[in-house]
Amino acid sequence: MTNLDEQGRPEPPLAGDELATLLGFLDFQRATLAWKCHGVDAAGLRRTVGASTMTLGGMVKHLAYTEDAWFSRWLHGNERQPPWGAVDWAADPDWDWRSAADDSPEQLLALWWAAVERSREMVAKALAVGGLDQLSARVWPDGRTPSLRWILCHMIEEYARHNGHADLLREQLDGSVGE
Repeated sequence: MTNLDEQGRPEPPLAGDELATLLGFLDFQRATLAWKCHGVDAAGLRRTVGASTMTLGGMVKHLAYTEDAWFSRWLHGNERQPPWGAVDWAADPDWDWRSAADDSPEQLLALWWAAVERSREMVAKALAVGGLDQLSARVWPDGRTPSLRWILCHMIEEYARHNGHADLLREQLDGSVGE
């Protein structure tokens, strides 16, 4: 049974093995993003702070893209799926961030949750084959290949970084604060 904190986030195990700890922290970071976006309307998801163009909606769409990019495309070598495959990333490298303004909160959160669920399936598939040492199907231009362990740590870092941004955006939006 997973313990939930006061915001309903699953707490990572205090004395779990490496896999349980990594997956626990990734799910905690995912739940933190969900908490920061809970109840925010379309205007709130488009709101910026200061000179930054970053929005909560853009962050949700970016993290949906990042989930698919690392767990499907990099780890398993799959081609980009919709909507990512139709984007000219060279012409619009910030498409995920920018295009979120055209999506409703329901569309953004559904896109993100679907990406999270696909990622969980992709992780389970990789664990069954090679565990945390499973190397990605795609190789970096310099010939190095990240492991599933590295990808999980990177995704924890990606969420933690953007959750800090989400803290600022949500506080500016309606005064909500918390870790």
